[in-house]
Amino acid sequence: MSAQNMIAPGFSDPVFQSQAAFRALLDALSEPGTLRRVDGDITPPEGMEAATAIALLALADYETPVWLPQALRDGPAGQWLRFHCGVTLVAEPGQATFAVIDGTAAEPTLAAFNPGNDQFPDRSATVLVQGAALEGGAGVTLSGPGIPGTRDIAPNGLRAGIWAELEENAALYPLGVDLVLCHGDGMLGLPRSTRIEEAR
Repeated sequence: MSAQNMIAPGFSDPVFQSQAAFRALLDALSEPGTLRRVDGDITPPEGMEAATAIALLALADYETPVWLPQALRDGPAGQWLRFHCGVTLVAEPGQATFAVIDGTAAEPTLAAFNPGNDQFPDRSATVLVQGAALEGGAGVTLSGPGIPGTRDIAPNGLRAGIWAELEENAALYPLGVDLVLCHGDGMLGLPRSTRIEEAR
């Protein structure tokens, strides 16, 4: 294998680092809109934020199909995930347990992913959204479980209309997908139970 094709390392201490990453993700989703940072001490593959890569190392395995944009699926990121997690990379968004999307891309919409079903709402997809930053964008106000009163966030680098998609997603509760916004080593959780109001 040439140096160019070598697969970057994953966790150096898989048990400890996976547990730490899982805790950070759980905190992010239980306290929506609260910035959490993850430190997996890894170099993520090209096209993938560190927080995205660390989350997938902690969560994904051979039982959890993953959807990636084609450029990532066919490139180093796809190879890296298959090698470290043993995942199946699927071509259809609706087949995925975990997915990574570019925050600026128009497709796929959140409705393309599995929202779970009445018997098993917990079998819905978790979508990791890679944005330009977790601050500095247009503000929205969050409310719902895990938020005392309201909480304001202003992530940057997200497509027009994504907040409307999230409002539609919240209306499906207890069904719906859970989102984690990722940039660098930071993440913001937006579970399906969170209500979102755009600034007027």
